[in-house]
Amino acid sequence: MRIVIAGGHGQIALRLERLLARRGDESAGIVRHPEQAGDLLAAGAEPVVCDLETASVDDVARHLGAADAAVFAAGAGPGSGAARKETVDHAAAVLFADAAERAGVRRFLIVSSMGADREIPLDTDPVFAAYLHAKTEADTAVRARTALDWTVLRPGRLTNDPGTGRVTLADHVEYGSVTRDDVAAVLLALLDEPRTAGRTLELVNGPTPIADAVGAPA
Repeated sequence: MRIVIAGGHGQIALRLERLLARRGDESAGIVRHPEQAGDLLAAGAEPVVCDLETASVDDVARHLGAADAAVFAAGAGPGSGAARKETVDHAAAVLFADAAERAGVRRFLIVSSMGADREIPLDTDPVFAAYLHAKTEADTAVRARTALDWTVLRPGRLTNDPGTGRVTLADHVEYGSVTRDDVAAVLLALLDEPRTAGRTLELVNGPTPIADAVGAPA
């Protein structure tokens, strides 16, 4: 397969790129900064410099032309304000979905967050509330598309602990943490499992081997 990943220099994306390269698949990671190219090459991915905050749908669709699947793993990241949550976590996700449709790429994964679609408590930090709102809006826009075989993945609190290979994956799970290693491994497995299309799945570490969890999510 050839997989195009938005946010190709992100921590989850780099892990996914390594997994894809290890099994002989091709990946291209979309990045904003040319100086990030070396890290992608080291991970076995093709770097594609394209700013999703300023690019047109046609610009991005050209990069998706030969893809078998698209993965949106971009995010404004820590330290960014509410405005960039909107332009990256929401608007760039919509742009990437538009481009996938235009390029005829049906399989589409989007990395969201647990807490999206849920009522945001009034005492929530304003920037984090903007992040959850942006994720909710992006998920809603993706799930409305009939031309995409989409899956929305909503991990819990992300950690850099070593992957366990075991998770809980279901429509709704109790809030918890999950390693970035395991999120990447779940994304890889989702790419191989078309029966998860049309599902919004929450993810935390748990007792079930990843292959089993993805093969039969609760």
